[in-house]
Amino acid sequence: MAVFCRTLRENFGKGPESVFVSYNQSILTIYLRNFITPSESVLLGQDQESIVQKTRDMLMQNLIPEFKAYIKILTGMEIKEFYYDWSLHNKSGVFVGISSFSTETDEIKSDEFEERGNLHEEIKRISIQAQKDPEEVMSFRLNQRTLVVIRKGILVSIERELIRLGGSETLRLAKRNLEKRLLHNSNNFESILNTKVNDIFVDWDFSLDKSAIVLVLTPT
Repeated sequence: MAVFCRTLRENFGKGPESVFVSYNQSILTIYLRNFITPSESVLLGQDQESIVQKTRDMLMQNLIPEFKAYIKILTGMEIKEFYYDWSLHNKSGVFVGISSFSTETDEIKSDEFEERGNLHEEIKRISIQAQKDPEEVMSFRLNQRTLVVIRKGILVSIERELIRLGGSETLRLAKRNLEKRLLHNSNNFESILNTKVNDIFVDWDFSLDKSAIVLVLTPT
């Protein structure tokens, strides 16, 4: 994944210190550690996190097609959905790619693992606090470190109207603040999964009414 590091360094001015890749036949995640520039550190120290988020969002819109092409070359996966998020205070980030053949409900199903039922209930509980009960929840334990949760049907009417009026970026920033606070404040994930949760990420595809959540765990 050196090509990802080089592209990030060329566009952001600094690349990640380390990269961890996890995948199954339909989902790929790239976890970045120690990825923050000196100027971003200054902005965060001045409580200007929204400026950092907006700047990264603008850069990523140009980079996503390039990243999809890299993944196709390196793995053969044709990425249809691409999600990303940052944990700025942890200096980390994650990219999630979902391949084109895995987007139909009858072709992508949750992994079977012991904690799945309780995990889905906790995700639904948090989703209801933020907006509404998802129409569908799926989860994928890629390995001991990486757990991906996909939600479908999460937008409420006022959010759809805001998107229609061109407020997607404002909605994204607001949902990041609200949902990440709820996810991080949950005391249940570690007891459900019986391991420490080191990072939590969340992103949305408003056009598809879907969301991806990534939990980075301590391997047991």
